[in-house]
Amino acid sequence: MPRIYRIRYVPAEVVDLSSDTLLFWDQRYLITEWKPIKPRKDIARGISCVFLERGWKISAFLDEEKKIKCWYCDIIDIDYSCDTDTYRLYDLLVDVKIKPNGKVEVLDLDELALAFEQGLITQKQLTASLMQTKNLLDFIYSSDLPSFMLDIIRNCANREI
Repeated sequence: MPRIYRIRYVPAEVVDLSSDTLLFWDQRYLITEWKPIKPRKDIARGISCVFLERGWKISAFLDEEKKIKCWYCDIIDIDYSCDTDTYRLYDLLVDVKIKPNGKVEVLDLDELALAFEQGLITQKQLTASLMQTKNLLDFIYSSDLPSFMLDIIRNCANREI
């Protein structure tokens, strides 16, 4: 079983996600089921799908009744070491939230700018974050992302939400 780490620049932290339940993985997807690291009243659990070729981590945030509260998309850089079977998911700061009513919000562009200004990320990471965000938004606006995600979770991870 692979080890999975989330690395954040703002705030600086490394979190071992290996205790999350790994539901499925192949060359395209890494799907996990998890509970919030810090207890929350609004989110009881979630299912995340890392798109290994696209640099997206798309999560369904679920309440106690397993109702989807929102879809939350992280823009990430992925480093995989086959020697240690370890995924390192570097948070490239920009997030996209899709509310149940379909409203799309792009979050944390200010954090991206500050991280670059403070030398926490490179120009290559800044550019990658912006391009991956653009590609994700193009996908969201041209498709039904929630249905697409539910199909992946159902077909690959054999889960219903």
